[in-house]
Amino acid sequence: MKFIKTNFEGLYEIHLEKKGDDRGWFMRMFDNNLFKDNIPNFTGSWMQMNHSFSSDKYTWRGFHFQKEPYQETKVVRCIRGAVLDCVLDLRETSDTFLKVFQIQLSSNNNIMLYIPKGFAHGFLTLKDNSELIYLHDEFYQPEFEDGVCFDDVKIKFQLPVFPKVISDRDKKHKKL
Repeated sequence: MKFIKTNFEGLYEIHLEKKGDDRGWFMRMFDNNLFKDNIPNFTGSWMQMNHSFSSDKYTWRGFHFQKEPYQETKVVRCIRGAVLDCVLDLRETSDTFLKVFQIQLSSNNNIMLYIPKGFAHGFLTLKDNSELIYLHDEFYQPEFEDGVCFDDVKIKFQLPVFPKVISDRDKKHKKL
């Protein structure tokens, strides 16, 4: 595993390494010691693992987050298809407040994204039948769930294409 700091404090790309032979391949996705050695303040406490599936290309999901005291750290990986993964910095004291980090995650590039507390997460599918898995360090608390509209002018963010599919819930996210 190779941990790469981004220009957003606490946000890391994690490049996974395949080891293969004539049988196929093996790839480590998590190693508590490596995470602790490479990510300051990493606790190593995963509470939940989720799996999402989006059937249509250009489906938007996000920007989702949980409010205090249930803010969550996530690790996200695309295991089928491809997505443009986007995280919005909601930390008011951050140099990157209200800026969006974007990265393509795919089943082929073997990159995961470590997202610390204080970010909202969303993604746009770039292929049909895309799937993501997530690790969360907090349990889902529906009463603390929130979101931000992806087209809010305050965040100066634009997707490469307008989403073809957006849930009613995501359409109703508040403007900042």
